[in-house]
Amino acid sequence: MFERFTKGARATVTGAVTHAERADAGSVTEEHLLLALLDQEGSRASFAVAALGLTDRRASVEAALFEARRRGGMTRADADALADIGIDLTAIVSRVEETHGEGALRGDHKGGRRWSGSPGFTRGAKKILERSLRIALGRGDRFIGEEHLLLALTASPGVVADVLAEHGATYETVNRALYGEGGAGQDRKAG
Repeated sequence: MFERFTKGARATVTGAVTHAERADAGSVTEEHLLLALLDQEGSRASFAVAALGLTDRRASVEAALFEARRRGGMTRADADALADIGIDLTAIVSRVEETHGEGALRGDHKGGRRWSGSPGFTRGAKKILERSLRIALGRGDRFIGEEHLLLALTASPGVVADVLAEHGATYETVNRALYGEGGAGQDRKAG
């Protein structure tokens, strides 16, 4: 599959590994893929990211990702669902952090290094890479570019997609920013 990745998509994957290593994370996550995408310049995906205002609001995106990690990876929808049945997730997180220290629920503590010295990819990050292939094929593209990775991040339920949606980057808005209203090779939302 990686032979189909464009130079920019490969740089994004490499950048995700770098973000994971800098964070001393045990593995590369969807979040690291997003942060690496936000680092890219001069690509179709970076144009879409800028057009949607994510470049200017990167600090807000990073803060939202941090808060989601602090909640143990629970999405805002999860927190709202718990609130609907009378459970205050914020209070629970606060109590856990009082007892076990700040960030106790983050789960991003390194659990040991791989023999290669590089962190592996989580199941979720691997699914993003697989979904990017399906999106590219659905559009009739013979390559996997950063734009396909970005679309895959918005199409995969979870924290990263929620944070992107909170910042106005849904599958539909990203698709429109990338390809226009009825862009060539219009795909079905690869799922």
